[in-house]
Amino acid sequence: MNKIRVVLIEDHDLTRVGIKIALQQKEEIEVVGEAANAADGIKLLKTIQPDIAIIDIGLPDKDGIELTREVKAFNNGEDSGVKVLILTLRDNKEAVLAAFAAGADSYCMKDIKFDNLPEAVRVTYNGNAWIDPAIARIVLQQAQQNPLKLEGTADTKAPVPSSENNGTEEDIIDPYILTERELEVLQLIVEGCSNAVIAERLYITVGTVKTHVRNILNKLCADDRTQAAVRALRSGLVG
Repeated sequence: MNKIRVVLIEDHDLTRVGIKIALQQKEEIEVVGEAANAADGIKLLKTIQPDIAIIDIGLPDKDGIELTREVKAFNNGEDSGVKVLILTLRDNKEAVLAAFAAGADSYCMKDIKFDNLPEAVRVTYNGNAWIDPAIARIVLQQAQQNPLKLEGTADTKAPVPSSENNGTEEDIIDPYILTERELEVLQLIVEGCSNAVIAERLYITVGTVKTHVRNILNKLCADDRTQAAVRALRSGLVG
């Protein structure tokens, strides 16, 4: 099995070490490079060409959002290029929308749970967006205000349902379509929990969680967990 190759671009040494430790707990993830600033980071990315770059917004020499824009520029718009996972303390609307406009694939807060970071990397690697619940609300709100798309982002990257369905019957989901247990699982999905964490909290097996997740995706006509979470928030199924 090919490993997911990751480069960390983070100026705080302790944070960078913590991220590395979290990722190296998983055999399928390999940290292949580290940088403490944008200048070294961009050189590293061009040389190593990893699968994913984890970029902090608050770099000392250049804003991580601008660095994201540069990364996407040398990707030439190809989906097979380096994917960007933003890791930051900023959850304000301006930072979130600017990151996605620059081409970020995923957006995580630095207080993400230890076990969830590898899951965020896997989701991003598989071509989906990992978005913290608070961030999902911001993106959803923007999508409702600007139904065309988030300016500067590709349609395939926008982690919201198609704007053509905005306000239509497809957005209205019967709350009774899901069982009580499925609603509990959905709430934890929205909170960014992995299958293992959901299993632990609900005292069920991971296999049972996977079954519930599969049923939820089918019932909500969602392609992935992020889309299911956004549809659940939009319809009011969860808070």
